[in-house]
Amino acid sequence: MASIRQEITIDVPSGQAWDAMRDAGALHTRLARGFIADCVLEGDVRSVTFGNGLVAQERIITTDDEARRLVWSVIGGRLSHHNASTQVFEHGAHQCKVVWVCDMLPNDLAPTIAGMIEHGMRAMKTTLEADGAGAVSRAPPVNSAPGSEV
Repeated sequence: MASIRQEITIDVPSGQAWDAMRDAGALHTRLARGFIADCVLEGDVRSVTFGNGLVAQERIITTDDEARRLVWSVIGGRLSHHNASTQVFEHGAHQCKVVWVCDMLPNDLAPTIAGMIEHGMRAMKTTLEADGAGAVSRAPPVNSAPGSEV
């Protein structure tokens, strides 16, 4: 099983980042504009449309406000197993660290998924920092990751 772990420092307070991250149906407007084109939450399942056209169904497993951790799993598609989480940590008064962990099968899709996670992390940084600086409506879009075949 492939295990991917990436982290990024974002120049906003951890509470602001967590408020956007925990809003599981608003990825496209509050967390990762450009990387996520649309997101519709129905119950505990969200339909996520990525900027590259890929659509994934994700079941929300846990939203842990105390740990500032969101866990989800992809349903169907080419992945035979998928479990991922993002977690926000304080990193000074006006910064936070976001850690994204993904365990998945098949292993041969790991480079594609890792690239998508990297693009997603950059989109989070761009979106959250723009909103934190008082941006009016949109952060610049982040190019979609290759691999729309997932």
